[in-house]
Amino acid sequence: MPVESHLFSPLKIRDLTLANRLVISPMCQYSAGDGIANDWHMVHLGKFAQGGAGVVFTEAAAVQRRGRITHGDLGIWSDAHAQALSGITGFIRSMGSASAIQLAHAGRKAAMQRPWHGNGPLDDSDRQRGEEPWQVIAPSAEPVGEGWLLPVEMTSAEITQVVEDFAAAARRSDQAGFDIAEVHAAHGYLAASFLSPVSNHRADGYGGDRSGRSRMLLETVEAVRGAWPEGKPLFVRVSAVDGAPKGWSLEDTVALAKDLKGLGVDVIDCSSGGILGSATAAKGPPPQPGFQVPYARAVKEEAGLRTQAVGLVLTAEQAEAIVAKGQADLVAIGREALLDPNWPLNAALSLEADPEWNQWPKQYGWWLSRRAKVLEALAQASGDA
Repeated sequence: MPVESHLFSPLKIRDLTLANRLVISPMCQYSAGDGIANDWHMVHLGKFAQGGAGVVFTEAAAVQRRGRITHGDLGIWSDAHAQALSGITGFIRSMGSASAIQLAHAGRKAAMQRPWHGNGPLDDSDRQRGEEPWQVIAPSAEPVGEGWLLPVEMTSAEITQVVEDFAAAARRSDQAGFDIAEVHAAHGYLAASFLSPVSNHRADGYGGDRSGRSRMLLETVEAVRGAWPEGKPLFVRVSAVDGAPKGWSLEDTVALAKDLKGLGVDVIDCSSGGILGSATAAKGPPPQPGFQVPYARAVKEEAGLRTQAVGLVLTAEQAEAIVAKGQADLVAIGREALLDPNWPLNAALSLEADPEWNQWPKQYGWWLSRRAKVLEALAQASGDA
C-alpha cells in the first residue's frame, strides 16, 4: 500500500487541481529563434511532464521583443509565439501535468549574451555572430553594474505599454492552452527593478516609497488578472530579498503579497537576489539547501497566501518536509530536474508513495515495476547465499 505523502497529495487552486505539489521551475534555454519555441522546447518541457511533475513551467517568455534577456529567449509577444507553444501545452496536459508560463520583461538586464558566450552584456564578439545589442529600458537610467548597458528611463507612456503587453501576453497564453500564468517580478528584471530602491530612483508616481515603487507591478498584475480567465491560477515570482545593502526586504515582500492577494494572485513564488548581477546573485555566504524556504514560510504565514518554495531542494525527504510542515504549498526544482527529469517519479518511489509504479507513464512503468521485482529477488537471493 502507498504511504501517505503530503508532497504527493493533490492541490486545488481555483478550477485547477494539481496532481502533486512538485513544480519544475522556469529555466532559460536560450534556444528559441526570434522567441519562437521549437523541438528543443517540446522535448525539454515534455520530459518533465513525463517525469511526473504536477506543474511544468516554461522559461521566461518575453512580452516584448526588447524584453528578452538574450537573442535566444522564448517570447509571447505575437500570436505566432502562442501557436508554437500550443502543441507543447497539449502534450504536458496529456501526461497529467499542468502547463505554466512565466510572463517576463528583462528590463535593464536585456541584451545579454547567452551564458556559454560569456553571460555579460552583448559586445563585439556577439556582433560577429550576428547578435546585435538593442536599447534597454528601466525605471531609472542606472546600469546593472560597471560595463553593463546604460538603460533609458521609461516614460509613463512606455510603462503603460508594457502593462498592456503583459495583458496581451496573458490572453495569448490562454489561447495557447496554458493552465497557469506567472508574472516575473524577481531577479532584477523589469518589475523587480521597479520594486527595488537600489535600481528605482524615480521622482514620479512610479518611484519614491514602497507604494510608488510597487505601482508598476500592481498595475501589471491587475491587467493580467483581468485578461486571464477567472478559473485559472495566477502566480507572481518575487525576489523576497534583494541581498543588497538598503535593498528590497522580506518586510517589503510581505506587504506586497497582501496587495497582490487583493488583486487575485493565488501563489507567491519566493526566490531572492539578482538586483546587481546574474539571475539570483546576492552577497553573502554560499547558499545552503532550502535557503529560500524561510521566505516562502514568512509570506504564507504573514500574508495568508499560498506560496512556492524554490532553491537547492535536493532530496525527496526535504521536499516532503517543506509541505508537511506547512512552510510552503508547492516545491519547485530546477537543476535537479535537468540532472534527473524523472525526479518527481523517483521521489514518489523514495517516499513509498508509489510502490506499484502507477504514477509512471504506462509505457515505462510496465517495464520498470517488473524490473524492480527481479532486482529485489536477486538481492534477496544474494543475501541468503
